[in-house]
Amino acid sequence: MSEYILNLLPLHEGEREEFEAIAPQAVHACARRSTATPEQLAAATVILGWPRPKDLQKAVSLKWFQTMWAGVDEYVGWVPEGVLFTSSSGSNSRSVAEHMLASLLAVCRGLPVYRDNQRTHIWKDEGAARTLLGAEVLVAGAGNVGSVFAGLCRGLGARTVGLKRRVNGSVEGFDQVYPMERMDELLPRADVVALVLPHSPATVGLMNRERIGRMKDDAILLSAGRGSVLDQEALAEAMEAGKLWGAALDVTEPEPLPPDSPLWDVPRLLLTPHVAGGMRLEITRRRCVEMAQENLRRYLAGEKLENVVKL
Repeated sequence: MSEYILNLLPLHEGEREEFEAIAPQAVHACARRSTATPEQLAAATVILGWPRPKDLQKAVSLKWFQTMWAGVDEYVGWVPEGVLFTSSSGSNSRSVAEHMLASLLAVCRGLPVYRDNQRTHIWKDEGAARTLLGAEVLVAGAGNVGSVFAGLCRGLGARTVGLKRRVNGSVEGFDQVYPMERMDELLPRADVVALVLPHSPATVGLMNRERIGRMKDDAILLSAGRGSVLDQEALAEAMEAGKLWGAALDVTEPEPLPPDSPLWDVPRLLLTPHVAGGMRLEITRRRCVEMAQENLRRYLAGEKLENVVKL
């Protein structure tokens, strides 16, 4: 039986033909997330892109599903048993890392405060600023995003330290890498602490009140993985009491952030609405397409796929 490939990726001109050239014997159907028909879903042996989770129940012939996202939270419990599941992990690393760096530099220079002053027509020098030159940056989550972010920080003169579950050697961008169990020991040394961890039972509430307390009084906290990793109430209370130089959060729990959250009004805290990644950069979109193409080649050749997700 030939493969039926339902392609839900955001393709540009000529890219459908690229997929057809890789799998000339397959049936290729292209659609958007909201326009995939029940017939297409039922026939699909391969789905690439961003289907609605509930639509996977209609994919009765499905053998392999590749999501166009690095995160797979929305599909937990929806991918049929026995279906090979792969992600696009690493596709948005540059986008997220650059957003983190931009947020970090904004906080270092006090730009959120100056923006507030601009809105109220206040012309005021807010005093001292910070630099990454000579700073120690601790990144919890030394994966694809963490590695690129660490490299950018190191390029500005920082010393970079990574934390990950298992350490099997050096990681690009980092001066040193340690297992997550060393976190409490390393927090008091860091000038910047960056959280780029996924949501999991092991990471929920990881950055709690005690660990925030372990940070330097003038350290900076970044969060760009999943909001569940951080105790937001503890962060707000600590910063209102004068702890930390500043913070920048691209992820919160829940999302959208409720209007009554204390985070909205914390001075020197920069909030962005989970916009670091996604398809905002063309390089991210194209990388997703290329990753799907490479895995399609591997799938047809019977080779091991990249970024296999184990649920």
